[in-house]
Amino acid sequence: MTPTPASAPASAKSARRYTYEWYVVLICMLAYVFSFVDRQVLALMIEPIKRDLHLTDTQFSLVHGFAFSLFYAVMGIPLAYLADRFARPRIIATGIALWSVATAACGISQNFFHMFLARMSVGVGEASLSPGTYSMLADYFPKEKLGRAAGVYSLGSFIGGGIAFLIGGYVIALLKQASMVTLPVVGAVHGWQVTFFLVGLPGLLVGLVFILTVRDPQRKGLVQDASGNARRVSLADSARFIRSHGKTFFCHYVGFSFYAMTLFCLMSWTPAFYIRRFAMSPVEAGYTLGTILLVANTTGVFCGGWLNDWLLRRGRSDGPMLAGCIGAAAMALPAAAFTQVNSLGGSLTLLVIAMFFASFPMPTSTAAMQTLAPNQMRAQISAVFLLVSNLIGLGIGTTLVALLTDKVFGSPLAVGQSMSIVSLVAALLATVLLAFGCRQFRLSLAREDAHAQSAEAHIDPQDATAVTLSATRA
Repeated sequence: MTPTPASAPASAKSARRYTYEWYVVLICMLAYVFSFVDRQVLALMIEPIKRDLHLTDTQFSLVHGFAFSLFYAVMGIPLAYLADRFARPRIIATGIALWSVATAACGISQNFFHMFLARMSVGVGEASLSPGTYSMLADYFPKEKLGRAAGVYSLGSFIGGGIAFLIGGYVIALLKQASMVTLPVVGAVHGWQVTFFLVGLPGLLVGLVFILTVRDPQRKGLVQDASGNARRVSLADSARFIRSHGKTFFCHYVGFSFYAMTLFCLMSWTPAFYIRRFAMSPVEAGYTLGTILLVANTTGVFCGGWLNDWLLRRGRSDGPMLAGCIGAAAMALPAAAFTQVNSLGGSLTLLVIAMFFASFPMPTSTAAMQTLAPNQMRAQISAVFLLVSNLIGLGIGTTLVALLTDKVFGSPLAVGQSMSIVSLVAALLATVLLAFGCRQFRLSLAREDAHAQSAEAHIDPQDATAVTLSATRA
C-alpha cells in the first residue's frame, strides 16, 4: 500500500484514503476473530483436557478464566501506554505473534503449569490489540463514522466466538472416533491438542500481513504544551484526566461493565443451561450457540454502531452513551426470561433477542471513550476500561452464577434461575448508570471543547469556564 501522489486529484485521494481506512478496519477485525477463537476454544473441550492433563474443575477454571483474564486486563495498561507513544501497528503485530505462538503452545502442554503459562501468554498478547486498534480508528475516522468502524471491528469478537464454539463442537464429535493423532516433529497428540495448532499458527500470517500493510495514522487531537507543541503524556496524566471527568467515566466504565456482565453470563453458562435443562449434547450446544453468535451477535454489533452514528447525526452528542442505554434496557427482559420458558424453541428465540441487544456496547463504549479522550491517552483509557470490564463482567459475573447455583439453590439444574437473577440485575444497573451518564458525557464534551477553544484563542480560564457553561445550557 503506497500513499496517493500529491498531484492526484483531491477526489481520488479521498476515495483511496477511505478505501484504505476500511481495509485497516477489516484486517483489525480479522485479528480480533483469531483472538477470540484462541481465547474461547477451550470452553467446549473441558472434559478431554481435564482427563488428559489430570486437572480438577478448579484448575481448569484457573486456566480458562483467571490465567487469561487477569493478565489480559493488567497487561493492557502498560501496552496501551506504549501504543500512545510509539507505532501502534508494530505493537499490535507483535501481540498477534505472541498470542498465536502461545495458543499453539497450549497444544503441547503436559500439565497444569504448562497450560497456565501458555494461557497467561495468550492474555498478554491479546492485550495489545483492542487499545491500539481503538486509538487508530479514532485517527482514521471522524466521530460521526467512528461507531460503524468500531462496530465492524467488534464483529470479530462474535465471529471468533462463534467459530470457537463450532470448532469445539466438531472436536468433541471427532474425539468419539479418534483419540490420538500423529504429527511430524511433535509426534502423537490428542485431538484437542491438534485444535490448538490449527487455530493458533495461522495467526502468525495475520501478524505478518498486519505489519507489512497497516500504517500508523497521523495522530489527531493531541495534548499540547504552552508553546503549542504536542507533548508526551504519562500514565499519571491519563489518571488525572479520568479523575477530572470522574462521574462520566464512572458511569461509562461501571455501566458498560455491568452490560458486559450480562453478555459474559450468557456466553459462559448458556451451554451448561441447555445441556442440563433440555438434555442437549455438548456437540449440539456448541453448534447452536456458535450459530447464534455468528448471526444474532454480529447483527447486534453492526446495529449498535449504526444507532450510535444515527444519534450523532441527529445532534445527540451523547449518542454512544444513549445507544448503550437503549440496548441495555431492551436486553433486560429477554436475557432474564429465556431460561424460564418450557419450550426449547421459545427459549432459543428469546436468547437470540438477548444476544442481539447484548452486543450493542461493543462499538458504543469504544466510540464514547475515543470521542472524549485526547489522542495520547486513548489507548490507556481504553485499557483501563478493559481492566474494569473484565474484572467486573468476566471475573465477578460468571462466578456469581456459580455461587448462586451451588450455595443458594444447591442444584446444578438451577443454573437457569441463577442466570436470570444475575442478567436482570446487571442489565438494570447498566441501564440506570448509562442513562445518568448521558448528561455527564455531554458536560464532559462541553468542558473539553471549551478547553480546546481557550487554548486556540489563548483566552482567560474564567472565560473558558463561561464557554463551558454556555455550551452546557445549549
